[in-house]
Amino acid sequence: MEDQIIEGLAYALPALVTGAVAYMILSRFIEQDNEEKKFNALVAKKRESLPTKLQAYERMLLFCERINPSKLLVRVHPIGDNPEDYAQLLIGNIEQEFEHNLVQQLYISEDSWKAVLAAKLAIIAKVRSTAESSETAKELRENVLIDYSQQESPASTAINFLKQEVKKLI
Repeated sequence: MEDQIIEGLAYALPALVTGAVAYMILSRFIEQDNEEKKFNALVAKKRESLPTKLQAYERMLLFCERINPSKLLVRVHPIGDNPEDYAQLLIGNIEQEFEHNLVQQLYISEDSWKAVLAAKLAIIAKVRSTAESSETAKELRENVLIDYSQQESPASTAINFLKQEVKKLI
């Protein structure tokens, strides 16, 4: 009886070892295949989303160009001579541009969005502070242009940041 048990184990043990090895190889193969499928899906997703992301960066770059004081002041002329009214007109124009591009934050990086938002807020603060010290709308325009001719505009800083982010994407 012991001989039959030993003989049975002699046949069963190699079969169990072979089965265990086959199971390990097969499970490893299936796991590797699943990882490859996930990777291919991720690559396809990135390939499909890249044009949307690039378009969002383009729109935000255009927004920064449009709120750049040197271009904004040329595009938006004062209606009257009151600097506060002109400042409100400029700020309203900036806010309108911003609201038009608000959804783009979904497609750009958090840091890019913060750079754009900081540029917008800095320009608005500069327009408000300059309006307080100006006596006419013309003087407001001149003072803002003089200030930004001596230092880099926050919009230019945001544009440079956006360009760096796009370089990382491509």
